[in-house]
Parts: sequence; C-alpha cells; structure tokens
Amino acid sequence: MSPAISATPDALAQRLATSGLRSTPQREVIYGVLLKKRDHPTADEVYARVRTDMPTISLATVYNCLETLVQCDLVRAVNFERGPTRYCPNLRPHAHFHDESSGSTHDIDLPADLLEKVSAVLPPGYDAKSVEITFRGRATKNSS
Repeated sequence: MSPAISATPDALAQRLATSGLRSTPQREVIYGVLLKKRDHPTADEVYARVRTDMPTISLATVYNCLETLVQCDLVRAVNFERGPTRYCPNLRPHAHFHDESSGSTHDIDLPADLLEKVSAVLPPGYDAKSVEITFRGRATKNSS
C-alpha cells in the first residue's frame, strides 16, 4: 500500500503542483474546511460551511474542488451503501465506523500488523493500493 502524505495546507499546494494543477482560493477554503472539522461531511455540508467564508461559491465548484482533492490523493471519498459520498482528509490507513442511528462516521486506527496480514493474503502478483474497511452499527447504551 502506498504511504500517505500528511494532511496540511502546505500539502495541498505541493500535491496540486505535482499533479500539474494550481492552488485556488476555492480549493484552499474547501480543504481547510475538511481539515478543521473531520466529521466526514457530504458535498452539501461542505458547501454550507464554505459559504460562510466564500458566499459566492457555487455547489458545482464545491463538487469540482472535492473531485480534484480526491484525484490528487489529498482526500478520500467514502461511500456507505446508497448514501451520499462523504469526504475524509485522514490519509493514514484506517477504517470507518458508520453509526446507523445518527449517520455519524468515526475514524478507527488500524494496527500496522493487521494491514501486513491483509496484504499477505492477496492473490499472488497483486499489491493493494488501498484498503477500505467499514464497520456499521449503533451506539451502545453506555456510550457518551
């Protein structure tokens, strides 16, 4: 699996430049919103948050910027069944827990040895570019 880059504003400019793209105010604001509150927002939620800093931005621009961030490996697109795509700036190997009651999503760090074990069971001659593990459930009564 490929190593993850750090999720910082400097990483944005560097990764965009490596991809032959330039940093724009819209991309910077959207990336900043994702880094600030890491709650796996949908494009509509990102749009609502970005409008406080950039009231003239369009929803289409938000979608385009999010797609660019995903293509440049700055953000991961996370999908849960038929729900809208959510965006995650955590690039370290991790799993997600999707709370079916509230709709919230939480990152779960995975032990490095688990990822090594998963890589060891791949078909011969294959290398995993990424791993996606999603746990689904509900908060227990004792959860706070």
